Amino acid sequence: MTTRSYVRYGAYALLTVLCGMIAARSEAQVKIEEKVAYLGAPNNIRVSNGTVELILTTDYGPRIMRYAFVGSKESDNVLGTVNGPTTKTELGEWWIRGGHRLWHAPEAMPRTYEPDNEPIRVEREGDTIKLIQPVEKATRIGKEMWITLDPQTSRVTIVHKLTNRGLFPVEMACWALTVMNTEGTAIFPQEPFKSHAEALLPVRPMVLWAYTNMKDPRWMWGTSFVTLKQNPGMKSPQKVGFLNKQGWAAYYRNGMLFLKRFPYEPGKTYPDYNCNTETFTNDQILEVETLGPLQTVAPGESITHTEVWYLYRLPSLGNGEAEIAAALQPILTATAPPR
Repeated sequence: MTTRSYVRYGAYALLTVLCGMIAARSEAQVKIEEKVAYLGAPNNIRVSNGTVELILTTDYGPRIMRYAFVGSKESDNVLGTVNGPTTKTELGEWWIRGGHRLWHAPEAMPRTYEPDNEPIRVEREGDTIKLIQPVEKATRIGKEMWITLDPQTSRVTIVHKLTNRGLFPVEMACWALTVMNTEGTAIFPQEPFKSHAEALLPVRPMVLWAYTNMKDPRWMWGTSFVTLKQNPGMKSPQKVGFLNKQGWAAYYRNGMLFLKRFPYEPGKTYPDYNCNTETFTNDQILEVETLGPLQTVAPGESITHTEVWYLYRLPSLGNGEAEIAAALQPILTATAPPR
């Protein structure tokens, strides 16, 4: 592809973003419906602004099970849903279910897998919906998600909150895990590429698990991005973690781009050898995960971690890093947090 083609491709992506933003600025407001049946559970909350909709569970959770454009098919839900399997531990049965959930890091068995099968409490503060889980019996940690949909755009702000309800300090971090629908591609930014003469010191850690296979064809290791494809025909799990200073991760599937933004806090220590972004895949799911810094939380104290989501229609992601960059740049510019 020529330089002129790259410019034309980027301009087309920018036009797509701007048209979506202009269309979204018509009169709109957040509509909240309670007791909506979804995926066999009767008591869900549907949140919509006429552009996108969310389904929030209350029969279990806290979970977000749907994020999609209004009127789209169930197969166009950018979040993945999973019927099984369960993880059976001494604390009970934990169901993966899919969607978006909150854990506390670092991962440990059985602590991390304490079931979230009980009904949760719901509180509203304006357009913000607070999903509050009963305190975990074994860990004495309370989990909350505060979810706010913008009245006019696809922007969703999710505050993840962990509270120590026990008697002793706990070192932990908020861990936000989003299960994506199948057969898409996750995109993670590399640090800006520089020559050896420009940069002598390392710029980021990348962490591997014992089962990580860097030669697996689902990976693409580029100079600007790392991508990971979800393939229902490949059962072997893959996982990698990064210290992501760029503060974003994305997932592209069927003409839609899901983008999440999150803060990076310099000087803080993150779980898993200093990872604030992780991704996992097998034949059923792909997860785009972010983590807050590790903190020692005294009894009665809380920690929070915020993600901001966006959903865009994007006809093509292109092929190769240059085309991916051209397609993403207008969206990354439009959603960049203020400095």
